[in-house]
Amino acid sequence: MAERTESESRKLLRRLQATMAEAGAGQERLDRITSIIADSMGTEVCSIYLFRDDITLELCASRGLAPEAVHVTRMRVGEGLVGRVANKMRPINSANAPAEQGFRYMPETGEERYSSFLGVPIQRLGEKLGVLVVQSQEARSYIEDEVYALEVVAMVLAEMTELGAFVGEGAAMSARHQQSVILQGGVGQEGTAEGNVYLHEPRVVITNPIAEDPHAELTRLHESVDELRISVDQMLDNAPSGDAEQIEVLQAYRMFANSRGWMRRMEEDIARGLSAEAAVEKEQSAARARMATVPDAYLRERLHDLDDLSNRLLRLLTGQGANTGAQMPDNPVLVARNIGPAELLDYGRSLKGVVLEDGSVASHAAIVARALAIPLVVHTKGIIAEALNGDAILVDGDAGTVHLRPEESVSTAFRDKMAMHAAAQERYASIREKPAQTLDDTVIELHMNAGLMADLPSLPSSGATGVGLFRTELQFLTRSTVPKRGELAALYSTVMDSAGGKRVAFRTLDIGSDKVLPYMKRPEEPNPALGWRAIRVGLDKPGVMRMQLQALIRAANGRALTIMFPFIAQFEEFTAARDLLMRTLDSESKLGHVMPKSVEVGAMLETPSLAFAPRQFFELADFISIGGNDLKQFFFAADRENEQVRRRYDTLNVSFLTFIEQIVERCADTSTPLSFCGEDAGRPTEALCFAAMGLRSLSMRPASIGPVKNLLRRVDLREVRAVIHEAQGSGAQSVRPAVNEWLRMQS
Repeated sequence: MAERTESESRKLLRRLQATMAEAGAGQERLDRITSIIADSMGTEVCSIYLFRDDITLELCASRGLAPEAVHVTRMRVGEGLVGRVANKMRPINSANAPAEQGFRYMPETGEERYSSFLGVPIQRLGEKLGVLVVQSQEARSYIEDEVYALEVVAMVLAEMTELGAFVGEGAAMSARHQQSVILQGGVGQEGTAEGNVYLHEPRVVITNPIAEDPHAELTRLHESVDELRISVDQMLDNAPSGDAEQIEVLQAYRMFANSRGWMRRMEEDIARGLSAEAAVEKEQSAARARMATVPDAYLRERLHDLDDLSNRLLRLLTGQGANTGAQMPDNPVLVARNIGPAELLDYGRSLKGVVLEDGSVASHAAIVARALAIPLVVHTKGIIAEALNGDAILVDGDAGTVHLRPEESVSTAFRDKMAMHAAAQERYASIREKPAQTLDDTVIELHMNAGLMADLPSLPSSGATGVGLFRTELQFLTRSTVPKRGELAALYSTVMDSAGGKRVAFRTLDIGSDKVLPYMKRPEEPNPALGWRAIRVGLDKPGVMRMQLQALIRAANGRALTIMFPFIAQFEEFTAARDLLMRTLDSESKLGHVMPKSVEVGAMLETPSLAFAPRQFFELADFISIGGNDLKQFFFAADRENEQVRRRYDTLNVSFLTFIEQIVERCADTSTPLSFCGEDAGRPTEALCFAAMGLRSLSMRPASIGPVKNLLRRVDLREVRAVIHEAQGSGAQSVRPAVNEWLRMQS
């Protein structure tokens, strides 16, 4: 009986394959497919529902339901049994469908006489495509073999949908990779770029999902799995003995690679007619579907391990290995689901831009992209499925928009925008050596943010007066092991050399929240942004912090040293960190190391609580730097990684500007130097308002210094302050409209 079922399953898949190859319109092929499935499954009804948008399913073909319902019947995700299958991406098998919770009767389909229902999702690697349904008048539950067989058929349909081999209506889907597409994402790094797509991990294209010879496919699977197991064992043998996190991941890999259940399911898929590659991908799709529903972060991570292992196995089966052979095009724009900081650094400045399907504005990749001054768009849903290597692409990092295979008129307008931007940069170059001095003779110090050696060449060309923030965590994030003290000392020394005597403010290790070290055990936290991060980690792990402080002291080697501690929330944290620095200076002196000529010790004000610290804090700190990105998210209680809320609140909101003004006044009262560091400091209008509020030092990315300086040199801060105070007194929500109107009148 089992052998007959397997033979029938393979026979069904071959009939489907033959149908795909036949001539005819897409609708004709869909209709033939539903008839073949219904005949083979022994059911009166077979229907295919496809997504028409993110939340709507449409009946696109049916054998057994009323023909006039095709392309008329639609339902939302979660609506009816079909919508429930689409929502959960799991099968529903019912002997009495009308009695099921959530059943929705669609009178135009004539389905009231069918009792039994079996629906399975049509999906490919997490991409939801639709639902495949069979129905019968007989009230019965479908046996496990029938459910499994229908899932295999759905997987083949998904593969062929992706390849354009069958279409829902007309030829639209078969031509999807020739059409111009506009995708909206989030701004990760501003700037514009024109180039050609280079996929970071091109998906494996399975050209034949159906096995001609199941025994040969089983042999291929076993040989590739053996090779995979050997490679995982070798990676585990070569892993550093002290790297517990890496060893844990590799042990999970080995557990999955030796999983009998995983192997058995793939063998059963092949026995039912799938090729080895298609069998691996079917199990990979199931793992991705489970990943989306598992609430436990640890289990999600383990499912991610299985997903990664499946990718490795697919590349072994196809012979692609890590390199697909695709040549990097001219003017490459990297397209990826996500990417780590080390991988992005490997590409370096060869890239014109980066587009991520996932990612976030505060991700490691975003930090590196900013350091490399590469336009970055994140949360670009659908880019992986739409893009092909070599496709023309326009990246608008200012608007978070991506144009894939753009029309010539769009490309022309985009080039005009880039030309205007280039012309503006030339104008800014003429004031590079001039101070950011306003018409009322107020000088604003403009500093640049940095985190990589690649940033430092921008210092003289940017017109910056120094480095207001050097992020030291990037050297920790881009490595698989903790950097050695000597390596850090050499790096920090090179940074100071490259700065040419200009001030560099080194921020101590700022990890936690979105910045997780690959070799550090990450605690499970319901809200990492408010959890164990930055100075909290440093004070709880004083050995790591002391090692970094020693490296900074030795790097200074008699030069002036500026250190600031991140995420200080209360006075006690600053005094504890400062005391650790003083003890380290004392011990380094006793060891005979050359002491810095001078030491400035500052704090980053990133929590509203610190603005209300005792006066003694402001007197003790040598300087304070407002960390605008974090301060704004905590002030408004709006997660800066959440696209739904992060743009909801304006930096020039009257409440926030009033709060900034209060901080300025407290620092002025104790003569404590104050600066503003963050993305908003690099936006000309925001920078102008900060200066009008009394800030005399701003730190930003190098490319922003020219536009900010250009505006400051054309205004009288007294007039701007008057405009702001008038708006504050009027009850306005934001001062932005009033300031923009004043600027318009000045031009």
